[in-house]
Amino acid sequence: MDSPAENKRSAVLALALLGALLVGSLVVLIVFDGEDGAEADAKPNATTATRGAGTGTGAGSAAGTAGAQSGAASGVPPIVQPDDLVEAHRTMADYMAGLNTFKYTDDTASWAPRLLALTEGGETMKKLTVLPSDKAWAVCRQSKCSSTGQAFVRRDALIADELTRGSGQTISSVVEVTATRSNDGRKAETETNTWLVSARKSGGKWQVSGFDIYGLGNVGAPEPKGG
Repeated sequence: MDSPAENKRSAVLALALLGALLVGSLVVLIVFDGEDGAEADAKPNATTATRGAGTGTGAGSAAGTAGAQSGAASGVPPIVQPDDLVEAHRTMADYMAGLNTFKYTDDTASWAPRLLALTEGGETMKKLTVLPSDKAWAVCRQSKCSSTGQAFVRRDALIADELTRGSGQTISSVVEVTATRSNDGRKAETETNTWLVSARKSGGKWQVSGFDIYGLGNVGAPEPKGG
């Protein structure tokens, strides 16, 4: 039979063991709760990181907007409006076709004014707006010739608005001209040439300012002024 002293020692050991278990349980609870808290704290950080990525996307959108704004530079008003371009082309084509449309009974006094009305009317254009002359005109009259011209603007070579020089809006275009000639009513020949024709807007109206065989000459250069 155990003595009272031994029973007391056993009770103390049992209490000590029970206390150790309680302490161990508390440590485990504290450790795992701390880890859970750390994970919980990590989740908002992950959310913040995601939002950060969203901000990055927003920056990308801003860059896209900036790109769109820079792309909007293509929306800057053109030097020459489309309607003006059509009018300039029509003037060029009418003039160049008219130069190649005549008959042997024509004379410069009655034939030239309509064409000169499509030009700036300076001395240069008066010299260029003429019927065939000399031997060519003599042959034309003898054969009772006639000529019919057709002109088409193929492309624009230059579009400018020379503000500093004060010469305004100008266009130089490549114009293809076909002349069909007949002698005494019978078709004789067809000739096609390509010209570089310039027109300038003056007083709200497009006027031919010069022309030359494509690739040659100083087409559309302003005439010198003064004496």
